[in-house]
Amino acid sequence: PYTPRQERAAKSDRVEVLIVGGGFGGLLTGARLREAGFDSIRMTEEGGDFGGTWYWNRYPGIHCDIESSVYMPLLEEVRTVPSRRYAPGEEIRRHAAAIAERFRLYDDVLFHTRVTALRWDEDDAEWQVCTDRGDRIRARYVVVSSGTLSQPKLPAIPGVESFRRHTFHTSRWDYGYTGGDQAGGLTGLADKRVAVVGTGATGIQVIPHVGRDAEHLYVFQRTPSTVDVRDNRDLPRNWTSNLPQGWQRERMENFLAVTAGEDTETDLVADGWTSTARLQRKMLSGRTDDTLDPGEREMLDEIADARKMNEIRARVDATLDDPATAELLKPWYRYMCKRPTFSDHYLQTFNRPNVTLIDTADTGGITAMTETAVVVGDAEYEV
Repeated sequence: PYTPRQERAAKSDRVEVLIVGGGFGGLLTGARLREAGFDSIRMTEEGGDFGGTWYWNRYPGIHCDIESSVYMPLLEEVRTVPSRRYAPGEEIRRHAAAIAERFRLYDDVLFHTRVTALRWDEDDAEWQVCTDRGDRIRARYVVVSSGTLSQPKLPAIPGVESFRRHTFHTSRWDYGYTGGDQAGGLTGLADKRVAVVGTGATGIQVIPHVGRDAEHLYVFQRTPSTVDVRDNRDLPRNWTSNLPQGWQRERMENFLAVTAGEDTETDLVADGWTSTARLQRKMLSGRTDDTLDPGEREMLDEIADARKMNEIRARVDATLDDPATAELLKPWYRYMCKRPTFSDHYLQTFNRPNVTLIDTADTGGITAMTETAVVVGDAEYEV
């Protein structure tokens, strides 16, 4: 699905600002510079289009886990609204491209280009920049916005290099092998035994689709995630039509205030992130006078956390048919010890007869991989 690399001549530029990275950080920087009247901009991006992590990650089920109206920047400036409360990845990627179009950033970007060196020239008071395409760029300012979620990293499992069956990282999903697209329909897995390693935020999104389409799915889990209600749904196309200018900034600031525990009268987003923060705030409300010492405040915070985690664990029990599997899927730690996740389909996947959860906590993770199997302790799971 990625844009093929195009051969081009090396560039020799002198610009006011060089922006490294074409994800939302780089796009926001470029957009604000354009608004401020800057025309002398150059951008570099390793991918073949804008989007950053949303360019590279295209696995089935991908969507944002912060509400779209808060997560997707510059909605008012681009004059669009998300189609769903938590927008799918392809829509987010298209929004990134729309930002670049709106602020003429396609005119000044070098795709498939990686910065290899930055050197400050004291005499000329500017940066000398080299790239892997032979470009030589001089810039008064350099903004590094390369992000953290664009390079796939394989786990250091003994024997992983010897595995001979088809394998790929979720951030480089191979639809040529699985069939389907980001909405699912992975027909190529209908006669396959599949292993998914990891149950973090990505696993939570992709596992329901693989479980639905594979002949058999083995899910290898080291630490269970907290999985709260997602409640994703379509949004009316005109839901912002009666809101005043600046509605998105107001919504963003409100979300940050609520999740930071500030005393706010209104929760504009009202989702899983803010409900937990409101619970903690409620526990402390009326108990923040001068007589409350730090130990007492910490105790109240612990109670609020315990209530939330008990709610998460109760949802597992209410959803799973098999009590033993339910116990393995229950998180045992404090709420923010691992990034919380949200899904209306993940837990239900483990009720399918073709889905097996393999918990690796007792072995400290996957023991090894052979040419055809994943090994956990003394057991081998051929995939």
